Amino acid sequence: MSRAPGAAGAPVPVRVLAHNARTAAGLAWAAASHCVAGLLILAAAVGVAPVVTAWLTREVLDGLVDGVPGRQLAWLAVALAASGVALVVLPQLGRYAEAELGRRVRVVAADRLYTAIHQRLRGLARLEDPSFHNRIRLAQQAASTGPADMVNGAIGIATNVVTLCGFLVTLWLMNRWLVLAVVVSAIPTVRAELRLSRMRAAAMWSISHASRRQHFYANLLSAPREAKEIRLFGLGGYFQERMLAEQSAANATDRRVDRSELGMQVSLGLLGAAVAGGGLVWAILAARSGRLTVGDVTVFVAAVAAVQAALSGIAGKFGAVHHALLMLDHFGMATTVPPDLPVTDGAEPIPALREAIRLDNVWFRYAPDRPWVLRGVNLTIPAGRATALVGLNGAGKSTLVKLLCRLYEPTEGRILWDGRDIRDVDPADLRQHIGTVFQDYVEYELSAADNIGLGDVAHRTDRPRIEEAAGRAGMHETLSRLPKGYDTMLTRMFLEGVDAQDADTGVLLSGGQGQRLALARAFFRNDRDLLILDEPSSGLDAEAEAELHRQLREYRQSRTSLLISHRLNTVRDADQIAVLSDGVIAEIGDHEELIALDGIYAGLFNLQADGYAKALPS
Repeated sequence: MSRAPGAAGAPVPVRVLAHNARTAAGLAWAAASHCVAGLLILAAAVGVAPVVTAWLTREVLDGLVDGVPGRQLAWLAVALAASGVALVVLPQLGRYAEAELGRRVRVVAADRLYTAIHQRLRGLARLEDPSFHNRIRLAQQAASTGPADMVNGAIGIATNVVTLCGFLVTLWLMNRWLVLAVVVSAIPTVRAELRLSRMRAAAMWSISHASRRQHFYANLLSAPREAKEIRLFGLGGYFQERMLAEQSAANATDRRVDRSELGMQVSLGLLGAAVAGGGLVWAILAARSGRLTVGDVTVFVAAVAAVQAALSGIAGKFGAVHHALLMLDHFGMATTVPPDLPVTDGAEPIPALREAIRLDNVWFRYAPDRPWVLRGVNLTIPAGRATALVGLNGAGKSTLVKLLCRLYEPTEGRILWDGRDIRDVDPADLRQHIGTVFQDYVEYELSAADNIGLGDVAHRTDRPRIEEAAGRAGMHETLSRLPKGYDTMLTRMFLEGVDAQDADTGVLLSGGQGQRLALARAFFRNDRDLLILDEPSSGLDAEAEAELHRQLREYRQSRTSLLISHRLNTVRDADQIAVLSDGVIAEIGDHEELIALDGIYAGLFNLQADGYAKALPS
């Protein structure tokens, strides 16, 4: 099970925090080195300004009491006014620099995070792990604020240290014992902030599951695709109840942390007030006996307040930095996750398919504790010919397609491309040779042209080729008639610019039209070696299905293709038909051979034919 930073309030090794600190500092410097340098300069200036202001105030007050000449007082007043301006302006400049640093860091951190995800995780296994999704969500949060929080916190600590040192010297000159009392009283504050930061990090990890489920239920309540069924079945109240239950569970965890923080802060506040009150009593008595001047008392009061504020600020910033470093552990783990589909060093590009793809004793299951989906599959897909794969639901047909695309690795056995094991090939290179329509196809909330052009991103602006692919899928007329033709957005959720004023510019396609659009996207990759069609006509009516398969027959001529369908009449013209049953290839041959065999295929085909015959009027 993956480690949760700060889990259960447990300390995290210093080496881990140091590594996270280097990561955050590197991100901040790479994103905005000038902001970091500016913040360092401002930190020194902001730290010194209160000390200078306090001493100038002392000089002005004592000068008034002692009758210092007006000219000298005027210069002191000008200097005091200038320091007051610095106290107002410098923090504002610092806040702007912090905000700019945060904006720039978020871009760089997000780039690194998602680069790692799509370059290191080329398969599906890790993305289907709920714990990894929790990690990604927390990594997103950490990447968004963590590096900037760490840098800003560290600079805030430096600012407070400068202020603290200046006022500690002031207090030391007046009462050394009070300095010791103030410093000792700060130790519980630092310890409390560290404990709180660990509690916050552990709480964020513990509620990550509930937060993801809450967002899932919230999306269901507002998503247009699920709206029909939710309203028809009256599920709104049910999902809302579950959403609120997850929110309540997360709130309970947050409440426990907040109550602990409240108790700690009240206790620490009382301790600080006691120290400050004792110091104030001493200063008043010392001034009454003549040991301190009026200016001294003013500086002393300012020094005690400033020292406590600086110590509190250091503890708070230290806690914030500690929390940021704990959360950045998620970012570090997400960006350094081992590749899920390792590639042999120096792997050469895969050549165009010339002979066959062969599955050699392929076994597969999704996890060690899950049942076997494929149990020693042996299948040859000849180049330039059409192979059909049929079988009952759950037989493993779609799993086999995922293995061919190297979205998963075979648990045992191997898949050969002209004799070369595809595990020795870069997955991205292999997929450049494959065009696929998955059963659970995607309709992107983009324009119609973009939906097709994404089939080959390098040529996504080639409009004639896009229209040709749409025509082959039987979608050209439909898309041409849309409000903006191929530029019409296929969504009602993200209307852009003037589209927001015209509700008719965004449309939703029907299920069958969406399936044809996915086919057009596959056809747009028209120079690929292998075409995989997983239930390409499941959402079409009989007439549209017949026309589509006529076009597919023409398109598949002299091409290597794998067609998966439950409707056996659509695969009967394939060069070979493989029947997948109980995880193995139970039968293989062409339509006539399998009918003559009178086995699984013949039984399924006759059952479907009998159903059509009974549906006809007598």
